[in-house]
Amino acid sequence: MTAISDTAAIAQEHWIGLPQQGRLYAKTWTPSTAHKAPLVLMHDSLGSVALWRDFPAQLAQATGRQVIAYDRLGFGQSDARGDTLAPQFVGEEAEIYFPIVRQHLGLTRFALFGHSVGGGMGIAIAAGAGQDCTALVTIAAQAFVEDRTRAGIVDARALFQDAAQLERLARYHGSKARWVVDAWTETWLSPAFSGWSVDAWLPRLQCPLLAIHGELDEYGSTAHPERIARQAGAGGQTAIIAGAHHVPHREMAEQVLGRVQTFLAQAD
Repeated sequence: MTAISDTAAIAQEHWIGLPQQGRLYAKTWTPSTAHKAPLVLMHDSLGSVALWRDFPAQLAQATGRQVIAYDRLGFGQSDARGDTLAPQFVGEEAEIYFPIVRQHLGLTRFALFGHSVGGGMGIAIAAGAGQDCTALVTIAAQAFVEDRTRAGIVDARALFQDAAQLERLARYHGSKARWVVDAWTETWLSPAFSGWSVDAWLPRLQCPLLAIHGELDEYGSTAHPERIARQAGAGGQTAIIAGAHHVPHREMAEQVLGRVQTFLAQAD
């Protein structure tokens, strides 16, 4: 564990050993006024701890909570995977990998913030955690495989045939960059994944939920947050960010931070 100086919070790096598959990289941001349940960030299909940029530190300062982010196996600074993603990979993150992260960091109770497919993972994790999960925020999350989602991924797959685009991604994933792209595009475009949805998990949620979505999200219409909020077991609310695309927390950071701060303050 390595401590890093930060003006708003103490940042620490963590290496989390897996039983057979190497290590996961995680980072925590802990403000001096930390209180209430820590907030765990779940990254998107091309994401990593580093790609959250300064958003975790901003969240820690805005909410007064410890913020935690980790690289899923195969991503960022975590070790590489030798396999392809199974169609049930969203549920596997909740069932296999997150419990190891949770145990290592001693998370008795926690809140979740999931971006894109990380939102689906947040839903799956919260569904299994019961009241240990105090609140859930999804942002640009997919609730099912929509034609708009597939079309956006087809365009992205073509874009990443450009070596320069792959090289940019390699800044965050190193030699794993091609695996990261293929794990996203080939899994989501596979016929075996076409019937995937979060419907089975949503009714099991026992915590408050906020589904944030960009009005212009190229990977999913507002049908996704509406479905997530409507089916959430403990009730949910939506926040559609006008003018935002697939990364509202980068495009409209202040607006997203304000909404999350207000929601979490009321949630627990």
